[in-house]
Amino acid sequence: MSIPLETTITLPNGKTYVQPTGLFINNEFVASIDKETLVSVNPATGEDIATVYAASEKDVDAAVKAGRECFENVWSSVSGTEKGKLMLKLVALMEKHAELLSDVEAMDSGKPRFTNAIYDINHCIDVVRYYAGWCDKSHGKQIPATEDKLIYTIHEPYGVCGQIIPWNYPLAMAIWKIAPAIASGNVVVMKSSENTPLSLYMLCNLVKEAGFPPGVINVITGLGRVCGSALASHLDVDKVSFTGSTLVGQTIQKLASANLKAVTMECGGKSALVVFDDARLDQAVKWAAFGIMYNMGQICTAASRVYVHSSIYDEFVSKLKAHVEEIYLQGDPFAENTQVGPQVSKVQQQRVLGYIESGKAEGATLVTGGGVPKGFNEKSCFVQPTIFADVTQSMKIVQEEIFGPVVVVSKFETEADALRLANDSSYGLGAYVFTENLRRAHVFARKVQSGQVWINCTNSSDFRAPFGGVKMSGFGRELGEYGLSMYTQSKAVHVNLTRDL
Repeated sequence: MSIPLETTITLPNGKTYVQPTGLFINNEFVASIDKETLVSVNPATGEDIATVYAASEKDVDAAVKAGRECFENVWSSVSGTEKGKLMLKLVALMEKHAELLSDVEAMDSGKPRFTNAIYDINHCIDVVRYYAGWCDKSHGKQIPATEDKLIYTIHEPYGVCGQIIPWNYPLAMAIWKIAPAIASGNVVVMKSSENTPLSLYMLCNLVKEAGFPPGVINVITGLGRVCGSALASHLDVDKVSFTGSTLVGQTIQKLASANLKAVTMECGGKSALVVFDDARLDQAVKWAAFGIMYNMGQICTAASRVYVHSSIYDEFVSKLKAHVEEIYLQGDPFAENTQVGPQVSKVQQQRVLGYIESGKAEGATLVTGGGVPKGFNEKSCFVQPTIFADVTQSMKIVQEEIFGPVVVVSKFETEADALRLANDSSYGLGAYVFTENLRRAHVFARKVQSGQVWINCTNSSDFRAPFGGVKMSGFGRELGEYGLSMYTQSKAVHVNLTRDL
């Protein structure tokens, strides 16, 4: 079915805008070669928003070819300083259109606009600005050898980077990958999630307006098993960066082995939050709730496992219940007091509800929530903020990533016990500890198996600090200088300063 390359959409707040619906290749929105399409749905209402073109393997080939030609003939000749100027132009345009970007992000993903989406867009702007400053500052080193020999290194971009992102942070995950990649001199072919393609296509308009050469940034959307697989296995893609579930990540890594392309993975998580008996209890409660209910629990570092010292366990559970029921209100994502929107899709809603039923069946104590809230369209995708207490380590809701507003709480007795429980997971993305004892906090941070640790707060990531996991949560890092290093490879140059053998 052939559809127009743009369509006019009315937002829930009554505003209208023009939404691109084509694949973004070589700075142009184009129809997919086979004219396949998919529909983006508003999860708050269940209503269709827009029909967009879906990429096939042929479209992946076209996007990769555009990227390769740009990298070899144009982008590699642009100085780092000029690259930085282009990125700063993009920053200015993102600031100018921040309101529209947050509107589209909220509508397409279900994020509460005022308490979630606006923050996401501001974060994206910070990330692009940060990496713009790095464009002309990635230097090699001179390595001391002998008086007859000079050794130096060059940091070189990989070339064409295939990037695959999830639906929970449509623009943020895109920017986390695009910004360091192009700052390092690469070009990108990005596959957005089929659930949330709209805000990223709006960003593509700004990429073109900023003056980036055609082919530097190419964006396609489509089914993972079709264009995601084609991108990961493509023989002319030099590196692949993936964010998503561990199961899909394992598949991506296998596909990438076709030409042994470089791979970074940020996969699932089941992050532990430990509350010691000396913690500021009210603050621990507030942060624990934020750590699981923000973004509807659709966060890879969600504080989904909470371990509380037995002496304060009952009080903590009681306070957590009261706080969640008072603060984390569900409603229209465009309403100012909404804290919890819908899950991103019916599929995700049913998946979360399935885990809730599993928790009930396995004997966990349901403290609050546990179902679908009343008063919403039956086609909407809401799930009540849910707390389970008195869980055991063997329960499915304790060991598996739910990716929804569901938290499990149990107790511990000693520091050793708390660390053992926190590490009793196949994942290792995030960890949290609440205590006023500095020694205890830093010992925990050193010994817990996690890519990052938060002390007395949750999910307060910073674009200047590295983000990534260990164990089944993946490898490699994003953000900060560490994230930049993922997009270059070093070349050693050996210079003989004498002609004698």
